[in-house]
Amino acid sequence: MDVLKATGIRKYFFDPVKFEVLSDVAIAVEPGEFVSIVGKSGCGKSTLLYILSTMDTDYEGNLTLDGTLLTGQTPEHLAWVRNKKIGFVFQFHYLLDEFNVLKNVMLPGLKLDEKSKEELEHKAEEHLKTLGVADQMLKRPSQLSGGQKQRVAIARALINDPIILMGDEPTGNLDKKNSELVFDIFKDLTKEKKQALLVVTHDMDFAQRSDRIVEMADGKVVKVV
Repeated sequence: MDVLKATGIRKYFFDPVKFEVLSDVAIAVEPGEFVSIVGKSGCGKSTLLYILSTMDTDYEGNLTLDGTLLTGQTPEHLAWVRNKKIGFVFQFHYLLDEFNVLKNVMLPGLKLDEKSKEELEHKAEEHLKTLGVADQMLKRPSQLSGGQKQRVAIARALINDPIILMGDEPTGNLDKKNSELVFDIFKDLTKEKKQALLVVTHDMDFAQRSDRIVEMADGKVVKVV
C-alpha cells in the first residue's frame, strides 16, 4: 500500500485573477521509497508539497496518507496527522535558540504527548547519536554549524516515528560536503528503516541519486523517471 497518494490535485490562485497553479497532479510514494520533485522556480513543486503535507487545504482532488483520506478533515485532525505521521526538514532548520539541542529534538514528541519525557529524552539522544551530533546535545542551536543544525532538524523530524519524511530544499542552505552528508542520511533511512521520503529540490545531483524523480513544469507532472 502507498504511504502517500494524491490524485487529481488542482490548485488555483485568485490574485488578481483566477489562475491554475496545479493541474490534475497525481503522485504516490511507497514505503522505503526516496522520491525527489524537481522543476524550475514557479513550476508548482513547493505549492504541491504544502498540499501533500496538509498545510494547504484549499485544493481540488484527493489526498490519502497511510490509507486514510485526509481531504476534508478538520484542521485539528490535520494538525495531529502532521505531528504524528509526517516529519519535516526545511531549507532553514527552524530550531529554537531558547532551548538546547536535546529539547529541540524532543519538542514534537512533547506536543504529541504519547510518550513520557524520559522515553523521549532517550529517543532523542539515540537519534542524535545516529546522526553524529550527540556531543552537541546540550548546546544551543546558535553554537552549531549549518550542517550540524540540519542533522538536528532531521533528528527532530524523526522523533515521532513518522511514516513519511518531507523535505523542502533540505540541502539548499548547505555546502557540497554537508549536502552529501544529508543525502547519505536520507538514503540510510530508506534502506535501513524503510522510511518513505519526499523531497523538493533544485539540486539535480541530489535528485538523480534518489529512487525516483518527478519532474514538474507549469503546474503539471511532465516526467517521472
